[in-house]
Amino acid sequence: MSTPDASPTRLVATLFHETGPIDCLTDFEVVLTTIIPGLQRDSITTKRLEATKQCRVAELTFPLPSPETITLDSLRRHDAVAQFERQWSVECVFQADTVYRRYKRLAVFDMDSTLIQQEVIDEIASLIGVEKEVSAITAAAMNGELDFEASLRARCKLLKGVPSTVFETLKPRITLNEGVKELITALKRLGFKTAVLSGGFTPLTGWMGEQLGLDYAFANHLVVSEDGATLTGELTGEIVHAQKKRQHVLGIADKENILLEQVVCIGDGANDLPMMGVAGLGVAFHAKPKVQMQAPARLNSKSMLDVLYLFGISKEEQEVLLQQ
Repeated sequence: MSTPDASPTRLVATLFHETGPIDCLTDFEVVLTTIIPGLQRDSITTKRLEATKQCRVAELTFPLPSPETITLDSLRRHDAVAQFERQWSVECVFQADTVYRRYKRLAVFDMDSTLIQQEVIDEIASLIGVEKEVSAITAAAMNGELDFEASLRARCKLLKGVPSTVFETLKPRITLNEGVKELITALKRLGFKTAVLSGGFTPLTGWMGEQLGLDYAFANHLVVSEDGATLTGELTGEIVHAQKKRQHVLGIADKENILLEQVVCIGDGANDLPMMGVAGLGVAFHAKPKVQMQAPARLNSKSMLDVLYLFGISKEEQEVLLQQ
């Protein structure tokens, strides 16, 4: 396996408008030529990814005349880009424009607040009346203010005595985020391997993996009492923390003989950043503010299906992938 290219010679910027139409491409070309030394406007190629008047997604491809003068990371975080995004109500995702950008083979997802709308441990807490205590610990952990493993164990202790059937009770309350099912369908039709890596718990993570037809599912194991009736509030086995998620990504990619440039990782919490960093594309989807600032890319679209645009797949091509 190799690591994502740190010094690309060509870049692509995918612009997402909140509603459309996206009518600021010329202005963005000016921004790019201003902040990238030596870049000429006539070397920038523009492509709209929706064939409608209300097109809200487009990509601009351009050479990087001198990789030494500006890095991909600094471009992503440039003040001029941030100002442009605010002014035009767009989000911009920069990537190296390589064949691996277009031909990914492995998609890895966090579960809570990424694949699904809920934080599972918070849902359990609400059932037993300790939601305030658990939510406070969860929020601090996801923002990177608390050690994830310590906070997880602290939250689990509050679940001592909860009936082990709680996960069956929770299943009807679990809601997929918009576009998740369609995205997985499209990815599988493109031949992707798929995985969910969760800091949550195996009963629901395994079930969700089965529901979506994912190839891999890893999560934490809660200990059940000897009679199988209740949770003990303890965990067994290795904790799926930030570095463990990263290790799983490396392991799956190695097992499937997939280059890291061909991996996309999507999550919302601080414990997802290491796996995002090792992937060819790491996306913070509706993530916590601190995570959006640190992630390689951020996306706050209404639908997760928009991830396909990051591979250069147009709206019309997406519709073909989703045909029954």
